[in-house]
Amino acid sequence: MTHIVVAIDGSAASQEALNQAATIARQSHADLTGVFVIDSQWPDFIGNDWQSSKGARQGFLDYIREEQEQQAEAARKQFETTVNGMPAAIFSVEAGDPAEVVLQLASKPSIDLLVLSRRVFQVSGRPSLKTLGERLGRKATRPFLLYP
Repeated sequence: MTHIVVAIDGSAASQEALNQAATIARQSHADLTGVFVIDSQWPDFIGNDWQSSKGARQGFLDYIREEQEQQAEAARKQFETTVNGMPAAIFSVEAGDPAEVVLQLASKPSIDLLVLSRRVFQVSGRPSLKTLGERLGRKATRPFLLYP
């Protein structure tokens, strides 16, 4: 095993997955990448008629963006605290539909193992993330560990 990826969001829900990914990476001397996904799909999800006011819609989108940026920073700190100087450990922030990004990671040939919690990215995520575990089970082509 040479490359492990763990999806994290700075919440307690992703800590167990991060702990396990770090342990496996240490034991197998694998590279470890922590990934946070900023959900760029909110404008499409809420539509254009939201509260019939452009200002209200934009205000909500700004609020969501700021919340996700704070979560990304919390995830980075969570990752750095857990890996604590581990060689070959990097943190990455991606943008897109979190479910699609995770599914892409779960099928990427260069990734030996994807580790995540069933509840990752649900802090400010859209309802579609609640079925992420089921979608991974159907579509992933690489090994993954899914924690409750």
